[in-house]
Amino acid sequence: MANYITVSALNNYLKRKFDADVHLNTVYLKGEISNCKIHSRGHIYFSLKDDTSVIGAIMFASSASKLNFEPKEGTKVFAIGRVSVYEATGKYQIIVNSMIPDGVGALYIKYEKLKKDLEKEGLFDPKYKKPIPRFPKRIGVVTAPTGAAIRDILTTIKRRYPMALVILFPALVQGEEAKESISKQIKVAQDYDLDVLIVGRGGGSIEDLWAFNEEIVARSIFASKVPIISAVGHEVDFTIADFVADLRAPTPTAAAELCAPNTLDIIKQIDNYKIRLNENIRNKLNYLDKYLSSLKNSYVLKNPESIYEQKEQNLSILIDKLNNIVNKRLEYLNQKLMVLKSSYILKNPYLMYDKHKEKLEKLQTNINYNFKLILNKKNSDFNINLEKLELLNPLSVLKKGYSVVNLGDKAVTSYKEVKKKDILDIRLSEGILKVETIESRER
Repeated sequence: MANYITVSALNNYLKRKFDADVHLNTVYLKGEISNCKIHSRGHIYFSLKDDTSVIGAIMFASSASKLNFEPKEGTKVFAIGRVSVYEATGKYQIIVNSMIPDGVGALYIKYEKLKKDLEKEGLFDPKYKKPIPRFPKRIGVVTAPTGAAIRDILTTIKRRYPMALVILFPALVQGEEAKESISKQIKVAQDYDLDVLIVGRGGGSIEDLWAFNEEIVARSIFASKVPIISAVGHEVDFTIADFVADLRAPTPTAAAELCAPNTLDIIKQIDNYKIRLNENIRNKLNYLDKYLSSLKNSYVLKNPESIYEQKEQNLSILIDKLNNIVNKRLEYLNQKLMVLKSSYILKNPYLMYDKHKEKLEKLQTNINYNFKLILNKKNSDFNINLEKLELLNPLSVLKKGYSVVNLGDKAVTSYKEVKKKDILDIRLSEGILKVETIESRER
């Protein structure tokens, strides 16, 4: 029984195995939608099937909100997602992150790859985005010379900001040669001293808009010194050009509105500035008028001599203070000089010499006396230490009849150290005896 597990444990184990498999984390799947149901919260529940198989699928609201088409029963699609297990039912399913209708799948894959490569290279980085001038004088437009896009742009700019000069750079915006045409006209526009450049076209299918997903167009937009507004298709359409451009407009008309301020709004704003400026000027003039009146009525201007009189009085006070300080200082120094002049030492300088001479002689006498005391003490200590050393001197012992016996360089202290016929040196108080050992024994 210990080997049995619950259904929940098995489903949980299978879910973890599915989630850990890198081959199931990103799956590119094509099939036909069936059993499609849209939940009130925005989630889409459906199945993907082909001729022989079917798999359950779910697309959560966060991903479903990005779809640019309506999923319907029988629609063939390309889907990207990850395969997982729903633990509650034990069924595996694909959780779809993005989905496009079949027929544009190859283009979509190409689009995603180029977008990823250019983003990694830094062409979408916000730090390279140039600001759009608020009041442009010269506006360039790269689009088809005929069609709704150029009409909408010209009409909008003329209505909102008629003082701007609009220069059209006609280009093909659809077909195989469109990418080269758009890229070329963006480069040509660089020499026309433009303030801003609109690049775009009206709406269409992904194939119609594809020229704006080409790498050559993206790099021309990125290299432009003129700020570029991308205006391709409708609001739901996103192209590579939108990500590279300095600003993305949802439609050509919106692009014209973004770069052309409304003249009526500008005039209204100028009028507001006029009102505020006039009010500020009036307030300033009123303030200055009051200030001038206060100056005219001031006591100083009515009695200018009072300024001189006040300063003259202050100067007199300062001069009196200065004279008082100088006089006190001179009096103090004069008293000090008189004291010095009347001093006993200045009148009898030799007395100072005699006084110090007598003191010096006493010091010299004391030094000589102390030196003799110290010398006698050291001499006495030396004789005492010399007598102590003499008592410890081994040579003094020899004078009493003792001797020192050596065998070679070693002093002999025991008969056991000497053998028969060893030559010994016997040191006496006066001289050394060299003898041969006849016998060595204990006494």
